[in-house]
Amino acid sequence: MFKIGDKAVYPAHGVGVIEDIKCKVISGNKRTFYVMRILDKDMTIMIPTENAQTVGLRGIIDKKEIPKVFKVLAEKNVEVDCQTWNRRYREYMEKIKSGSVFEVAEVLRDLVHLKSDKDLSFGERQMLDLAQNLLVKELSIAKNVAEDKMRLRLQSIFTT
Repeated sequence: MFKIGDKAVYPAHGVGVIEDIKCKVISGNKRTFYVMRILDKDMTIMIPTENAQTVGLRGIIDKKEIPKVFKVLAEKNVEVDCQTWNRRYREYMEKIKSGSVFEVAEVLRDLVHLKSDKDLSFGERQMLDLAQNLLVKELSIAKNVAEDKMRLRLQSIFTT
């Protein structure tokens, strides 16, 4: 259960702030919604409170979990699938939509490794940026550091 002012992660959109909790009558049924503003986008979404867990709304990762994310990113012996780019794209999009910070980290890691072997498609480049931005925003909030600093930290994992 979230309160007004809480930060939360909405899958594929990133970190947002619960700005309000509203009750609305829809088709004769009274429902309660979280009103969430996504921090990186000029977007506000309403999430039915009873569906929040189903859609993957979750709190910010605990600071103690961050080393596990770094470990996922640092894995070197990763088999990057040799399937077609559009099949890979769908698979990676499913991981991003899962809302799991660890699966988003896998997507970023895999795309960075793939990029070192070949040129990424336009869609894959966009997905790499999305995964990186989602991770940078959440990890910088969890660790209470500037986003630029976190972005450099992530990049350093791939250059070592």
